[in-house]
Amino acid sequence: MTEAITHGLSRQRVILATAGTMLALLLAALDQTIVGTAIPRIVADLNGLDRLAWVTTAYLVTSTTMTPIAGKLGDLFGRKPFLLAGMIGFVAASALCGLSQDMTQLIVFRGIQGLFGGVLFATVFTVIGDLFPPDQRGRAQGLFGAVFGLSSILGPTTGGFITDHWSWRWVFEVNIPVGIIAVSVVLAGLPYVRSKASWRDIDFWGALTLAAGVVPLLIGLTITRDHAWTSPQVTGLLALAAIMLGAFVFVESRVKQPIVPLHLFKNST
Repeated sequence: MTEAITHGLSRQRVILATAGTMLALLLAALDQTIVGTAIPRIVADLNGLDRLAWVTTAYLVTSTTMTPIAGKLGDLFGRKPFLLAGMIGFVAASALCGLSQDMTQLIVFRGIQGLFGGVLFATVFTVIGDLFPPDQRGRAQGLFGAVFGLSSILGPTTGGFITDHWSWRWVFEVNIPVGIIAVSVVLAGLPYVRSKASWRDIDFWGALTLAAGVVPLLIGLTITRDHAWTSPQVTGLLALAAIMLGAFVFVESRVKQPIVPLHLFKNST
């Protein structure tokens, strides 16, 4: 765990770093609310009604899997380069989503976008701990939490306007200018911080079992729109998810640096 570094930065630099990090969070949060309004047009244009749910599921599967391990990877490679890589990758994947010619391409690119979205969500809140001392983190988290509220208002409104007046493809391409601004501000304002973590500190078995549990869980829940809850496909996937999540809990209870410290669930506060 790195200590807060605001004592070594000017007020202007802290403001700039905070603004850049908030823009990075807005980039990922806005995408989750802006795409929904364009789904009907996407389905009509790409003839993909039968795979409609996968546009969202692909993103959720990869982002949910990536988020827990992204923080530790940020410790290893440094917050700033990892955050920059997350933004650049997210913007590139957004551009590819906008260029998709069929549903298969869109689903694949949404999955890639979700990987980098997971990086952004995890790294942004880790950066808060680097930028602010403990007595200021609550206020900072409140500001970052407001980004989600802002995205819930801007997303559907902006998505509807873009879809009606231009094209659903611009729902994804709009991330490009936002991403360019965010990358520029983070480059200028966020200092380089790296902990003493090494590859041995990464809980690979925990990451593997978590992914093996989350993926079939989300897929199993998704296909219930086409299959009964008691169908072999759904029950098989949910059973696999339960087994792998049980294995995840077992692994986490025995490693020195787990992805999800289980003792946190025992703390009622």
